[in-house]
Amino acid sequence: MNSKKRRVTGCGYPISIFFIVVNEFCERFSYYGMRAVLVLYFKYFLRWDDDLATSFYHTFVAFCYLTPILGAIVADSWLGKFKTIIYLSIVYAIGQVAMAVSAIHDITDSNRDGTPDNLTFHVALSMVGLLLIALGTGGIKPCVAAFGGDQFGDTQEKQRRTFFSVFYLCINGGSLLSTIITPILRAQECGIHSKSKCYSLAFGVPAALMVVALVVFIMGSGMYYKAKPEGNIMLKVSKCIGFAIKNRYKHRSSQYPKREHWMDWAEEKYDKLLIAQIKISLRVLFLYIPLPMFWTLFDQKGSRWTLQATTMNGHFGSIVIQPDQMQTINPILILTLVPIMDSLIYPLIRKCGLNFTPLKKMTVGMILAALAFVCAAMVQLQIDKTLPIFPSASQSQLKLLNMENNQLEVHLPNNFTDLLLPAAQASDIQNKKLAFQQETLRRPKIISLPDGTRNTIVIVEQGPAFGYITIDDLTSKPEEGNNAIRFVNGLATDINVSAPAADFGVIESFYMSIYSLLKTGTKTIFTKNNVKQSCEYSRDFGFGSSYTFFIPSTFVFGPNCQESVTEVENIGPNTVHMALQIPQYFFITVGEVMFSVTGLEFSYSQAPSNMKAVLQAGWLLTVAVGNFIVLIVAELAKFPKQWAEYFLFASLLVVVCVIFSIMAYFYTYIDPAKIEAQFKKKVDEEEEEEESKLEMNAWPEIHATRSSGKQLKRGGRLKKSTF
Repeated sequence: MNSKKRRVTGCGYPISIFFIVVNEFCERFSYYGMRAVLVLYFKYFLRWDDDLATSFYHTFVAFCYLTPILGAIVADSWLGKFKTIIYLSIVYAIGQVAMAVSAIHDITDSNRDGTPDNLTFHVALSMVGLLLIALGTGGIKPCVAAFGGDQFGDTQEKQRRTFFSVFYLCINGGSLLSTIITPILRAQECGIHSKSKCYSLAFGVPAALMVVALVVFIMGSGMYYKAKPEGNIMLKVSKCIGFAIKNRYKHRSSQYPKREHWMDWAEEKYDKLLIAQIKISLRVLFLYIPLPMFWTLFDQKGSRWTLQATTMNGHFGSIVIQPDQMQTINPILILTLVPIMDSLIYPLIRKCGLNFTPLKKMTVGMILAALAFVCAAMVQLQIDKTLPIFPSASQSQLKLLNMENNQLEVHLPNNFTDLLLPAAQASDIQNKKLAFQQETLRRPKIISLPDGTRNTIVIVEQGPAFGYITIDDLTSKPEEGNNAIRFVNGLATDINVSAPAADFGVIESFYMSIYSLLKTGTKTIFTKNNVKQSCEYSRDFGFGSSYTFFIPSTFVFGPNCQESVTEVENIGPNTVHMALQIPQYFFITVGEVMFSVTGLEFSYSQAPSNMKAVLQAGWLLTVAVGNFIVLIVAELAKFPKQWAEYFLFASLLVVVCVIFSIMAYFYTYIDPAKIEAQFKKKVDEEEEEEESKLEMNAWPEIHATRSSGKQLKRGGRLKKSTF
């Protein structure tokens, strides 16, 4: 590289790296911001179930780690790093814009649950967007850091190291800010005609940041040192390995002598030094085989753990944490733990006389990741204890709500105890398939309930007789930690009920409103009747609850009206606090520091000088395979309880960890530079020896040729003198 072509500031740093650093920060903000809310977009906007949402999330992440190989080949073989970053960033930005557009819909053209009528369009557009994003972010991943390193000259090694430290800081800084901001944007209410969760804004801001990243990178175009593509080493390695396999298969008969290593069969076509370098790399790549299981667990913090947080209590004092904001714990801990581990923990271990090798660190990191999933399973067990018991396919559940002023006698079949239902009170009958008969002195009523349903039967006065209203109850927790609220009007007149961001509308006499969703916090409820009498009272709501408020016939408007409102809890609020997720995030992050950071360092130190890109591609491939494993388990295992799946993943990682530790025990650390130097020296000596032998073998012929030449000359002179 020609260092004279690089423009530097007075501090000795190229001006061009400023544009690269800003570009990386914006791009990482864009990627992690979009990814933070992605699984919730699948579940709550596209209305996919947890397993399908998890599967598509990890499929997307897997493709993001497959495409770097394509980006590296394109950059090194044809376009160069600069043009590859430009073109794929354009593709990236288009994908982000497509995601933002896919989340826009007119709520008035939606189904009752808020799902767009033209759901196929939204699904198709979001899939196209995610495909373009995976191609863009993965394609530029191996180019940006390397392009930044190209800006430094041969005498700027110290500045180059500082650049990579700042570069890594920008990655985690962008991740941290985006996972704080985009969940807040998602939680905002927006819509064309009505209020809904603002996924379009949560995707739109990352799209804007990606456009900014592209513009900033282009602005520095005239200052960059742009190395020409020199051919892709991965293609050369692949061809060499392919030739060795083909040649070995071609000469598999016993008449050909055996060779020390199967790669030696490529010696007929490829340089011995390249073959030796491939042998060294294959030893490291062999160790990569068990590694995908770590990423299988690690990347679930953005899918399963986020979904787990939706069933938890996010109150941290006066601050309310969104479920997808819990992911911010990871970059915060990364920025904290990396310097602590390097400057304190590892030196203390060395002072204790322990040989804490890189492979041992990676093994401990895998154990900590397994421990994180044990913590997640324990948290899930606590959550399950607080969840209501919903009916199975062969059961039904019933809640009786007596809106009469008199006590009702209810007779039930199937050996149930008969009920005396007090006036203006509710009673639960759960976990039985039943057809029940209500009897009073007036008239019996026989009601049959469908299987797999939860129902509220409201018994109302109708003159001398009584009637009833059967209304379906929720069969799952309210979405996104909201509270599902409805009102029953037991008055003889219509009423109007409203609350902040919710309007229950006019509720007719002896009828019930539909559910409205309220956010957590203290809400003021307003009730009015036709003669402008009003009632105003406040109620504090948690996360994920469902209530029915019963306004009886004895209800009195005025300052003390809340005392006469009967409150029926259909589904209790989330009581398990999100703070319980902190231990699992702590263990998975410490595991990441010991596994990922150490693994990259190990791979770099054990790789030959021209094979570092090959091992980087292999490392990224382990991330992709790990995400595909999640996809397979989510689609095939179908555990009835989520905690069981967490324990399964933890157990699988422990088994893989044992296998990896055995492989690591037999691994011998090497210095590739010394081996390459020794090999080059050996090759040079062999070439010199071969040349000497050729010269020695050719000497008699050369001598004879020279002798015959002299005779010819002498003979020629004789002939000439004779004539």
